[in-house]
Amino acid sequence: MRRRGFLTLTGLAGLALTGCGGAEGNEGNEGTLGFRTPLRIPPLLDPAPGRDGVKRYALRLREGRTELLPGKPARTWGINGTYLGPTLRARRGDRVAMAVTNTLGEASTLHWHGMRLRAAMDGGPHQMIRSGGTWTPEWTVAQPAATTWYHPHPHGKTALHVYRGLAGMFVLDDDESVTLPDTYGKDDVPLIIQDKKFEKNGELDESLGGQFGLLGDDILVNGTYDPFFRVTTTRVRFRVLNGSNARVYNLGFGDDRTFHVVGSDAGLLARPVAVRRVRISPGERFEIVVGFTPREQVVLKGFDGDSEIESGDYDLLNLVAAPRLSPSAPLPGTLVDLNPPHRVGKVRRFRLGGSSINGQDMDMARIDEVVAAGAREIWELDNFTFSHSFHIHEVVYRVLDIDGKRPPEHLRGPKDTVFVPGKTKVRLAVEFGRHTDPTTPYMYHCHILKHEDRGMMGQFVIVPRGTEDSTPRRLALTGHDH
Repeated sequence: MRRRGFLTLTGLAGLALTGCGGAEGNEGNEGTLGFRTPLRIPPLLDPAPGRDGVKRYALRLREGRTELLPGKPARTWGINGTYLGPTLRARRGDRVAMAVTNTLGEASTLHWHGMRLRAAMDGGPHQMIRSGGTWTPEWTVAQPAATTWYHPHPHGKTALHVYRGLAGMFVLDDDESVTLPDTYGKDDVPLIIQDKKFEKNGELDESLGGQFGLLGDDILVNGTYDPFFRVTTTRVRFRVLNGSNARVYNLGFGDDRTFHVVGSDAGLLARPVAVRRVRISPGERFEIVVGFTPREQVVLKGFDGDSEIESGDYDLLNLVAAPRLSPSAPLPGTLVDLNPPHRVGKVRRFRLGGSSINGQDMDMARIDEVVAAGAREIWELDNFTFSHSFHIHEVVYRVLDIDGKRPPEHLRGPKDTVFVPGKTKVRLAVEFGRHTDPTTPYMYHCHILKHEDRGMMGQFVIVPRGTEDSTPRRLALTGHDH
């Protein structure tokens, strides 16, 4: 039987670190942590604009060694460090320029997941950065406040590159006046949740076999094993990213408290939504606000779920409130104005197989779909196999229905990634951008990274309206390291 109870903190402080190296990745780690390690907060990279008005970010992909388990350094990859990368920050209207230097021993990419920008700047598998090379994309941020992220996207190797540590958050702000906690690292806290397997010597187990790839029973939050966070305010906003390769988490708290979802992948919700559980699949983000009282302790958990990649109960992070808490402003009743999702438009249908879409594996030279600039379409996802997590580059979409039923309220906001359980149909109202390029594609794919690497990915181009039928469906590719 699956366990669905909750575990209080009583007696946990004296337990040893016994959660390492679970063989099947389905047992959970409940009750095995001592919560001894302060949560690492990724450094914030928010440069001032130069004389030309451009904000410039220098990012270096590098190898290193990181003590993920206490006293056991492991070989890892990172961005401007040995594991994970800094939190990037920009504001709507900013002109940003990246210099991404690859010092790894092999080619990789850096994809801006959730960013709306030209395809040539997207960082997908067509924008490979050779070892020793530097890639310099530039764009103007033209979207509302949101929690986006960045990670590699090399075709066939994304799972390994992300698993080794190449990922980070990219927080966007705008000029909308919304009263939410916003002091980075204090009451506005990033949480990058990843499951791992470890060898006995502390090295990462890179056995990525199985139907879904790696499923580990050891959890890192911001690269921290056995973490706690000291709460100093009466409310905290957590920006939660599922950075795992495959595992799905049913997030909630050990005392089953109510908390509020205020944002999803692509921006804020219309109003705060009270919940006790939020299911988050690989690539998804949710912004949640949690209330605290002085001196309390509570564990953020992942509860046993219904699908094959959300089984087991997991202790993720212990939250320890200080004896005195600074008061936070009350949650506003409304956040932003959201128009109702459109319900008409060109319909595209996608059948999700075990590792294919519409019966086809990824072909770097094949254009699967051609879309008119600014189009508003309906995408129907018919998943006739096991669980998938579906992401579309560049776009923002709204979930219209899941098996014909309206989605729960916290899934009605702007998104770019959605969990599609096995034997389920999901309909999306998709809004495309206006950056046109008939020879450089965007991707749509499963964000369970082994599925993506095995070919569960397609490509689309955005073209001027009226040129869809004349756009070539094959690309002339040269110089790609695949």
